[in-house]
Amino acid sequence: MTTNGTAAYGMYSRNVALPEVVGALNKAGFQNEDICMVLSPGHPDAEVFHGTTSADFSTISTTSVRTIGWFSEFGAVVIPTVGVFIRSQSFFQALLNEQNCPSLSRGSRTLLSLGFSQDDARRLGHRLTDIGVLVFVNCHDSKKGGAVELLRSTGAQEASIVTQQQLRSAAAA
Repeated sequence: MTTNGTAAYGMYSRNVALPEVVGALNKAGFQNEDICMVLSPGHPDAEVFHGTTSADFSTISTTSVRTIGWFSEFGAVVIPTVGVFIRSQSFFQALLNEQNCPSLSRGSRTLLSLGFSQDDARRLGHRLTDIGVLVFVNCHDSKKGGAVELLRSTGAQEASIVTQQQLRSAAAA
């Protein structure tokens, strides 16, 4: 999926301060366009979309507007069954070419499209429902180990590398 073949991810609880995670990534040299977040529909930052339709956007709060604006700064933000923001071409191709695997939930299919194996996509998709958010970062080979450590230091309950083989398989799909 990624243009440079290497990515890191971290799974976070619902109460993680996402701006702090992103700030740490930015400080380490990662650009917002290289970051994709997959939020559980129950995540507090996804609440902005609950009960909102295109007919009543005039009633959303200033905080909600700021959240939507913040989401639009990233490579992609996916809230399965709710919506998606895509800014980066590499995320656009992967997420819009989502693989059709009826045995996987919508969130798991998103993870499969990002380059996770089917087993990891299923496992992490289940955890995503319980935990809250997965932060996925495209990175150069020289930064991949640092990205994993950074994600762990910002509170990730699980952090690892998505292998180049997995990413090549996702790009070919």
